[in-house]
Amino acid sequence: MLYLAAISAAMMAGLVAYMIVLAVPAQSRAVRNRMVDLGLDGPAQDEARAGQRREQRRQLERLIAVVGERFRNTAVDYGPLRARLVHAGYRQPRSLVLFIGLRIVTTAALGLTAATLALASDFSGGLFIIAVLWGVGAGWLIPGLLVARRAFARKKDITLALPDALDLLVICVEAGLGLNQALIRVAHEIRHVSGLLSEELAATTFQIRAGIPRDEALHNLADRTGVSDLKTLVNTMIQTERFGTSIARSLRVHAETLRQKRRQRAEEAAAKTTIKMIFPLALCVFPALFVVVLGPALMQIYETLSQI
Repeated sequence: MLYLAAISAAMMAGLVAYMIVLAVPAQSRAVRNRMVDLGLDGPAQDEARAGQRREQRRQLERLIAVVGERFRNTAVDYGPLRARLVHAGYRQPRSLVLFIGLRIVTTAALGLTAATLALASDFSGGLFIIAVLWGVGAGWLIPGLLVARRAFARKKDITLALPDALDLLVICVEAGLGLNQALIRVAHEIRHVSGLLSEELAATTFQIRAGIPRDEALHNLADRTGVSDLKTLVNTMIQTERFGTSIARSLRVHAETLRQKRRQRAEEAAAKTTIKMIFPLALCVFPALFVVVLGPALMQIYETLSQI
């Protein structure tokens, strides 16, 4: 277990160092400007390098897609996985194949890496199996965790911007605009608050213009995002239109509900901060405070006892 802890720490340190290297620019701004002045660098070179990176990325995606097609099981229902990919923003037809291929590649790569490190460290049979299982498990779980994290971030962004978008929608409807025109206007104005919600509303308006019924387009909006508040809003809009009641009044009531829910989320987050501050205080602040407060007294006690 000590060897496994050391290897895990080394891999984590290497990953952090690699991320720092990627974050630090390769050239300073002054050097880059001087190279442009000398004609050694410019838009043409930048475009060439960008083209090379795009080509390398396409080749890598093509390889991963081949692996995904090879290991894809047609008897398995990938509906939930496809829904998670859609919620994360991966809506291309081959996103599922790329995800399966990426999961297979990372599993094999981390498994072989763990086996190599275990052999280099002269692990015994039990430790070798544990190390390989750790590598295989990490390779299998990392792609899914990344997709889940991206989906959670998108849902959070849309949830936070939804009350503002609904307020704009209420104003547009009460001003006399139709629901379709109001959605177009809100999609244009909400881009300053949330680009994701603006893109989703714009996609919905494009579907309505293409001839898809508005109910179906709104249901597609709720399914693409996976946000519960947006699903409730879509159901409210559809039922209001179906029963012929005032859509402006229904939207206003729903807007007040969403604002109240957002306020409650903020109050809940504020209430959790006191609990979350316990661990930094207990681990970082209190030890330093004890050293400062009790240090001189302990030194005096030690000097007094040493003279006896």
